Amino acid sequence: MNQKLIIVRGGGDLATGTIHRLWSAGLRVLVLEAEYPAAIRRQVSVCEAVYDGMATVEEMTAIKIKTADQADAVIETGNVPVLVDPKGNAIKQLKPEIVVDAILAKKNLGTNMSMAPLTIALGPGFEAGKDVHVVIETKRGHNLGRIIRRGMAIPNTGIPGNIGGYAAERVIHGIEKGIFYNIHKIGDIVEEGEVIAKIKTDSGEFIPVTATITGMIRGLLRDGYPIPKGFKIADIDPRKEELANCFTISDKARCIAGSVLEVIVPQYFS
Repeated sequence: MNQKLIIVRGGGDLATGTIHRLWSAGLRVLVLEAEYPAAIRRQVSVCEAVYDGMATVEEMTAIKIKTADQADAVIETGNVPVLVDPKGNAIKQLKPEIVVDAILAKKNLGTNMSMAPLTIALGPGFEAGKDVHVVIETKRGHNLGRIIRRGMAIPNTGIPGNIGGYAAERVIHGIEKGIFYNIHKIGDIVEEGEVIAKIKTDSGEFIPVTATITGMIRGLLRDGYPIPKGFKIADIDPRKEELANCFTISDKARCIAGSVLEVIVPQYFS
């Protein structure tokens, strides 16, 4: 059995697409996450295991572990271990063959080529050949999933990809700093202007969060999460008939995942 290890930094929805593809291919994967992940597409994000102890996405189960030494035992059961390790300390300890930075922070939070024989980063903030060995394009459009071995991904535009004719309008950001509380849940159909959540400010005031368009709540931040002003808190899909999309990996995530697997296979089986 090939005992090589792949460490994926990040467990949000796009990262989970890659994790699921690697797991489906029978590769050994460990996920490193932050202490308090903030995914909004929580139903398809293995980072939820940090809070709940486990998370299942399309028949793949991720299980939270307390130490890096527990990773092998979870992998041997056919599951994916998730370790709270935002600084990546487990990388030095476990010496993986491959490290994938799937944090999607739009900047490099410390991943570098010395971490493994093959390092891959998703999205902007990294230069292939300098920071990491390979960069994968994450911007929707003609180049989505492009494998970049020299240079950088397209810089972050701050404008979400177009879905159902809506781009910036479908994503909601917090207008004030405070504690986020849900009123609706992922999968609910809402009308434009309808209150879907509220933010409790430091002064104790509750500020309503309203739907920017009519549609289905595709992503919603975890209840009780403390947010800074401007934080991404919700995503509405105008395609109200696409309920299953809330609970399955997106086309974008699958495209990126395929490119990551293409890069990894020669190294993993060499």
